[in-house]
Amino acid sequence: MSSGQQWVLVEMVQAFYEAPAYHLILEGILILWIFRLLFSKTYKLHETSKLTEKEKEELIEEWQPEPLIAPLPSKQQPSVKYDVVTGPPSHRIIVNGRECINFASFNFLGLLDHEQIKQKALASLKKYGVGTCGPRGFYGTFDVHLELESRLANFMKTEEAIIYSYGFATIASAIPAYSKRGDIIFVDEAACFSIQKGLQASRSIIKYFKHNDFDDLERLLKEQEQEDQKNPRKARVTRKFVVVEGLYINTADICPLPELVNLKYKYKLRIFLEESMSFGVLGEHGRGVTEHFGVNIDDIDLISANMENAMASIGGFCCGRSFVIDHQRLSGQGYCFSASLPPMLAAAAIEALNIMEENPDIFTILREKCSHVHKALCGIPGLKLVGEPFSPALHLQLERGSGSRDSDMQLLRSIVDHCLEKHVALTIARYLEREERLLPPARYDPSHRNTCFLEHGRVEESKLVLEKNTTQKGWVDDGWMQQQCEEPLRHG
Repeated sequence: MSSGQQWVLVEMVQAFYEAPAYHLILEGILILWIFRLLFSKTYKLHETSKLTEKEKEELIEEWQPEPLIAPLPSKQQPSVKYDVVTGPPSHRIIVNGRECINFASFNFLGLLDHEQIKQKALASLKKYGVGTCGPRGFYGTFDVHLELESRLANFMKTEEAIIYSYGFATIASAIPAYSKRGDIIFVDEAACFSIQKGLQASRSIIKYFKHNDFDDLERLLKEQEQEDQKNPRKARVTRKFVVVEGLYINTADICPLPELVNLKYKYKLRIFLEESMSFGVLGEHGRGVTEHFGVNIDDIDLISANMENAMASIGGFCCGRSFVIDHQRLSGQGYCFSASLPPMLAAAAIEALNIMEENPDIFTILREKCSHVHKALCGIPGLKLVGEPFSPALHLQLERGSGSRDSDMQLLRSIVDHCLEKHVALTIARYLEREERLLPPARYDPSHRNTCFLEHGRVEESKLVLEKNTTQKGWVDDGWMQQQCEEPLRHG
């Protein structure tokens, strides 16, 4: 042992003798506790007795599993009654075995049962099969997908388009692809549920403005401008978006787009426009609300729409500048992780575009039909019509509600059932009220949602059915109703 090591050992012994007694006792206790932890078992084996087969059976019979979800009160139980459709839902529809005039489907241009589209879809089915069994990035991209994207971009007069296999997921995927945590989104409070899901997924700061009230939007923008002045460094990296619908599905009215474009350039915003209800409906060539107002489509940063209404197919698309759309190919969750659109549905959508381009008069005819339906449904006793005259989807609300939403929904359901008996198919507008962020004004009162498309006829007959039903419910005087119906109604 070297002299240095000996000196250290001597110092340790000297320190041991000089240490206070309580210090040595404490160190001894700690050392003993460490030894106990190292050599003791971490658990005790409990003695268990073997159960007989009879005891096992008794325990199994007594066991009651807990429900997966909490039981709901009887009033809140979801309806399990379905109106079953047989055959294609064109202007005539078979519901529960009864042929009816269809005022419930979003088949605006009547293309769902179009012979050309069915032939194209059938030919594609024979060539490609039913589905794709893979997302776009994993052998799920077929030539018809690329052709459809190119055709949609040309139709909308944009640089590029991208298609999704599910309409609801289109805007719900597009919003979080661009807006992230810390960004700010200004959104109309009447926005549809798919927009709300996109907002939720983005985890951005959400600021709602009153429906179609751009003065309220500008108030929020001015407040944000003042906040930005306090922290300019943060403001430089914070992106601001405004999300609106072209034609609102929940209120059936139109977004005043030119005013929004002015605010965009004044406050440096990015506009996301959801056009599922206006694509294939508004504008001279059916390009939507931008064409309706004559707004330059380059002023809109992103346009999305589904192909499940006017085009009578499945899925949705986004269009805009190439650098904007390409970003979704790696960031759009519905695009990256869902199986791609079945080729036969892409082929059907391409043929629908062919028909729309070859027959631009169908959009004028559709708007005339919408105006005719709007006029026919005005003035029904007990019901209030909500929506623009050119909207293909309108709401009929109760003029005088009972104060109970459940009671009003039951009353509307009875009207729907009565109309079905009289061969008129209507539907009730339903919402996931517990999950919706805000209830737009049109949703405060329950409503029927009524749709119009090219082949609609006999509108006055349908109105008469509604009027007779409201009379039977006691909302108006029978004598007054008789005076209104004395003159025979002309078939539309």
